[in-house]
Amino acid sequence: MNMLNTRQQAQLAFIASNAELEVGHPDDCPLPLATLASTDGSEDYVSRVLSGGLTAHVYRIEAQGRSWTLKRARERCLVQGADGQTSFLNEVQRRAELRELKARPELSERLSGIIDTRYASFRRGVLLSPWIDGEVVEDWNEARLTDLFDTVISLASLGLFEWDLCPGNVLDDGRIRLFDFGYLYRFDPLREFNSDGLASPAFHPIERFETRQFFAWLLSQEQLGVNRALTAFRLEKDIALDRYRHWQRDLAGRGATTSVLDRLDEIIHSWQTSLAGSAEALYLREAWRSHRLDLADDLKGQTCTPLTLQRLAWLHDMVSTRYADLMSSGALAGEVDRRRDALLDQLTLAQTHAMRWQVRQSS
Repeated sequence: MNMLNTRQQAQLAFIASNAELEVGHPDDCPLPLATLASTDGSEDYVSRVLSGGLTAHVYRIEAQGRSWTLKRARERCLVQGADGQTSFLNEVQRRAELRELKARPELSERLSGIIDTRYASFRRGVLLSPWIDGEVVEDWNEARLTDLFDTVISLASLGLFEWDLCPGNVLDDGRIRLFDFGYLYRFDPLREFNSDGLASPAFHPIERFETRQFFAWLLSQEQLGVNRALTAFRLEKDIALDRYRHWQRDLAGRGATTSVLDRLDEIIHSWQTSLAGSAEALYLREAWRSHRLDLADDLKGQTCTPLTLQRLAWLHDMVSTRYADLMSSGALAGEVDRRRDALLDQLTLAQTHAMRWQVRQSS
């Protein structure tokens, strides 16, 4: 049994056990716990019903003179598979750990981008946090990129790997805030690449940001000009390169294994070499990987959106018009069948599934 299944089995066993997991105490809540647990959005204290998440209903509520974010677990998660079914439990587990970490004086500043938890109850399906008066990031500038990278690398250094850095999970209120931890998993940063152990070396914090969010944003930048997108990409990679060099030195100082350090060295060397030139080949390679991975994730969970179709359009266009560039850049190295016609056939079939599996979210 691999690590992923071990974690899933442990979480599924906890769910079946009927044991409770709480963060904080019900008395910490600004409203009675029973009231929070039965909230459906029609109440006077609910000032806003947010677009329904895949694992929880989300509300902005007003109580005790301030605003709060209330998440109520869905009776049936909209994400298929064990990770979706255990995501609310996983979030409560991680919230408990993050609360303890943030209470340590030496970590309070490094983790200041992690939202506080006022109260959480797995069995009652309630998660309460202060409201973040921020917005989804619409422009990834140097300050925002630096802020985010410092936070996710700090989490990874502490043995917490965030898989889902999608736009809806990252807000800007003057600084970057992370507030959804349904897919934040534990691992050993000195001996493992991520929460899959040593099995999936391609996944790391910057890749997760690029795959789940950054290259989707770059699609909009490409509409304003390829050079604009390439400039934004180069800025992001320059910052990532600097942060990974620091991270590698930190891990080395803490006694990380050769496998962990060599893998980071390989990533750093690849970026450094590519950035010495035009960076266009690296852009193609990372963009292909990001759109391909996110597409596969959407199809696997049957949770496709209009963005899925935009990613598909980019992939199809690249194969149709820049196939030779994809081949020479190494973008297609991970494809089982790299023939142009075969790729087009795969993408056409994927589009059929993506159209069928468009998620119609309810509140």
